[in-house]
Amino acid sequence: MNRSQELPEPDRVPLPRWVTPVLAFTAVGLLPWTLYLTFTLPARHVTQHYDLAWVGFDIALAASIAATAWAAVRSSQWLVPLAAATGTMLVCDAWFDVVTAGRTEMGEAVAEAVLAELPLAAVCALIVIDAERFTRATVVRYADAVRRRRDARAALERNS
Repeated sequence: MNRSQELPEPDRVPLPRWVTPVLAFTAVGLLPWTLYLTFTLPARHVTQHYDLAWVGFDIALAASIAATAWAAVRSSQWLVPLAAATGTMLVCDAWFDVVTAGRTEMGEAVAEAVLAELPLAAVCALIVIDAERFTRATVVRYADAVRRRRDARAALERNS
């Protein structure tokens, strides 16, 4: 088998060549943009749709958590990417809750972050980190279920 016919390494995802440079240039480009924002954004900004932004984000977060739970119940191949997205959203929620909280809201924001959002994000991270074991367990469960069905059909055919 020549080099072009070899299978990719199992831990490497085959990507188009342009993906890595686009991501790298974007990361580098964000540095000057962040510096620019650091010096130009006002420390305080009042917005007309603050409530809509938070309600919309919380609805998306609830949907993401529900989808992750559904994928876990179903042992779906979607569990790992959903857990990654949900964990990221939970960390963002904790961050913005804390940094946008006023003096009277700070205790509640920190408590929610420490007691709910960040621990749930950690659970999601464990799912992602342990993806290989999860996938292996899912494959084994599926193979066992197929074997049990096959054996049950064979037993029925023998008895009839």
